[in-house]
Amino acid sequence: MAQSRMDRSIVDDAAMAGAIERWAVDLPPGEEPARFLAALEGGAVPDAAVPARAASAPPPADLEARSVVARLDEMLERIARLNPSLHAFITVDDEGARRRAGQLDAVPRRRRGPLHGLPIAVKDLCHVPGLPTTCGTKIPHYFTAAAECTVVTRLVAAGAINLGKLNMVELALGAFGDNENYGHVDNPWKSGHSAGGSSSGSAAAVSAGLVFGAVGSDTGGSIRLPAACCGIVGLKPTYGRVSRAGAMPLSWSLDHLGPMTRTVRDAALLLGIMAGHDPRDPTSSHRPVPDYLAGIESGIAGLRIGRPENHYVEGLDRDVEIALDRALAELARLGATVTRLRVPDPQPITDATTIIGRAESLVLHGAILRDRPDDLQPFTRERLAMGGSIPAYDYLQACRLRARLTREFLREVFAEVDLLVVPTTPEPAPSLIAALAGGPGEILQRSMRFARFTRPFNGLGLPVLALPCGFSREDLPLSMSIVGRPFDETTVLRAGYAYQQATQW
Repeated sequence: MAQSRMDRSIVDDAAMAGAIERWAVDLPPGEEPARFLAALEGGAVPDAAVPARAASAPPPADLEARSVVARLDEMLERIARLNPSLHAFITVDDEGARRRAGQLDAVPRRRRGPLHGLPIAVKDLCHVPGLPTTCGTKIPHYFTAAAECTVVTRLVAAGAINLGKLNMVELALGAFGDNENYGHVDNPWKSGHSAGGSSSGSAAAVSAGLVFGAVGSDTGGSIRLPAACCGIVGLKPTYGRVSRAGAMPLSWSLDHLGPMTRTVRDAALLLGIMAGHDPRDPTSSHRPVPDYLAGIESGIAGLRIGRPENHYVEGLDRDVEIALDRALAELARLGATVTRLRVPDPQPITDATTIIGRAESLVLHGAILRDRPDDLQPFTRERLAMGGSIPAYDYLQACRLRARLTREFLREVFAEVDLLVVPTTPEPAPSLIAALAGGPGEILQRSMRFARFTRPFNGLGLPVLALPCGFSREDLPLSMSIVGRPFDETTVLRAGYAYQQATQW
């Protein structure tokens, strides 16, 4: 049976470069990063359309009943009991967490932050002084930074307790959650199945109730794929909405940091704390950060939601197709106008982001490939080496094409609708045995097919919320993704919240 365009694996560099050449004709010269950021800003909702961020919010009332130390002890005991089989954590910072809990118990109630005493953990590519940052490699301090990851600093300042570092695919280069160095992350819903990648430990820890929320990174779907596999909420914000300073870069043009939680409301709470300009990240936006919780309960009556009738509907597992139909019907029942529409072919932006990602990842991580290749797993070596076959000409053409494709997508889609709903994955979480069968080339083809609905939106830089929408016949979580205009996380979260409140997922 012939493969669809969305199914085909992009492993032929010559063919991909030729496609970029065709799509990039008549592009004017210019500063490509500036052009892309301008395209996002040009398609964003006006600042006046969103409420200003609140200075603070009180911690949940049920957290006031017992001491932070007592609650932390229970959580650490749960981690000690479940992590040996889940492999969600690489490093558990018991000592630091207990010290922080004692400090928080001494904070007067009037001075407590919105995350007072809540346990979080961060993907092991976020630099935290005093803790190793392996990035999933066997090298304890593979990545260091001049200062703590900005996102971690902001969450801790709001009262959170960082319990440690979460497992991930080596160098964030994989879709299935495997890691030979620290153990493959197991799926909390069905043992032996993929937890998704590369933020696999983040998703598993949230799903298994080991933390309130987690920080993930997303270069081609690495927040949304694990969220889908583990039945949780994962938000890839707009490019530039959240600072990436202090986190290991994989591709400076495509990387995003975002929250992973059990509920949409929790994701909105964490995003409001994580977001905002950071002088340490020049790509972070100066746009004001709204209060994402204000109006989240106002419903979706009158909201225009688009349902693609092309590209994102090809090759779906039947369970995914049924769940998506039911989810869109529920959104319509809640008052949204659901419209079928044709969307731009995602192959050009997917090919462009593949070229960009491969080239930039080799630039950033070429030293270990050159000097210590045996320290890397075979699949990681193969993925990094692909960047060496990409000429500078193709890379620059891909960067230029990206801005044009973003403007076209915004014009063709969001002139018709307010949000777009697509499947997060084409199928439920596969078994790890099936996902990792064969050599690196076969695994790469499989992972690209699995991530074919997530990767285009890294290139476009748009906000995407992945959230549960049912279960397969094998009791594996299913997920849909809500896509919004640039910097319109407010509407994305409002729609996700309305759906989650109306369903049992």
